[in-house]
Amino acid sequence: MKLGLQLGYWGAQPPADVPELLSAAEGAGFDAVFTAESWGSDTYTPLAWWGAATSTLRLGTAVSQLSARPPTTLAMAALTIDHLSGGRHIVGLGVSGPQVVEGWYGQPFGKPLARTREYVQVVRDVLARESAVVNDGPHYPLPLRESATGLGKPLKPITHPLRADIPIWLGAEGPRNVAQTAEIADGWLAIFYTPRLAGMYDEWLDEGFARSGARRSRDDFEISATVQCVITDDVAAAIDRYRPSTALYVGGMGAAEKNFHADLYRRMGYGAVVDDIGRLFRAGRRDEALAAVPDEMVRETMLVGTADEVREQIKVWEAAGVTMLMVTTKDVATVRALGELV
Repeated sequence: MKLGLQLGYWGAQPPADVPELLSAAEGAGFDAVFTAESWGSDTYTPLAWWGAATSTLRLGTAVSQLSARPPTTLAMAALTIDHLSGGRHIVGLGVSGPQVVEGWYGQPFGKPLARTREYVQVVRDVLARESAVVNDGPHYPLPLRESATGLGKPLKPITHPLRADIPIWLGAEGPRNVAQTAEIADGWLAIFYTPRLAGMYDEWLDEGFARSGARRSRDDFEISATVQCVITDDVAAAIDRYRPSTALYVGGMGAAEKNFHADLYRRMGYGAVVDDIGRLFRAGRRDEALAAVPDEMVRETMLVGTADEVREQIKVWEAAGVTMLMVTTKDVATVRALGELV
């Protein structure tokens, strides 16, 4: 089991304690650190800024949104930070949702599976630097076919990538997306993972591994699960602390017609609860939405309890197939304690 530190995306202001967290994580033997983006701070700027103070941690994005930048731009950022870090970069990608893609980036959301496949292929072609990059797909045509000038030409990067095989991990929640991830990626960034459904996830993953031309097998594929960790004697208080986050992602993130997080919790068996939370959130009754979240709905995607209890929970996640716990804690003491537990 490896440990990763998820710094996430910023709220109204940048977090102030990141240097201390990174120092603690590196000292505790963490494997990687990750940044995220929504519609505020981006992934690559803080990753480069904070990553410059590290020497052993792998530096990952979890996730960079596909619609935030063309695949060639993403590949440029990836090869740049991989050089600067001495080959420590992990590319983490995700499609986000229609509210963000169409509302913030002004891009069409349709065909997320096909877009992801095409995007990843273009990134790999850039990093391979075997020839000028040409893509005939409908989503990211290179050169641009319907051009005002007709002067676009195939290019390959001026800078030689340090690694042609920078690992690409994909954020995925649904069965088809997870299966495609197992087929074309080097790792899966799993959010709201629960070991209780490991058998279901394995079916999705195995479908992808079995496809012709699959890039990896289960033996060399990484599964990084985002998890909140609280080492405490007061489990009830810890659950209350994270209840608003669960309610927000289920009821307040995404449209009523399409919310991938809500769909995931429905697969976990919380369908009626998800409907109630969404209805209350959309009606502006936030406090009631929070109250509608049952304790177990929060707890089963967390590591919470005494140090001994958390140690036993980690064993369960490892037995379920998780290779990295991507921890969202912002507490230095918890980071150090996890290093001792794993």
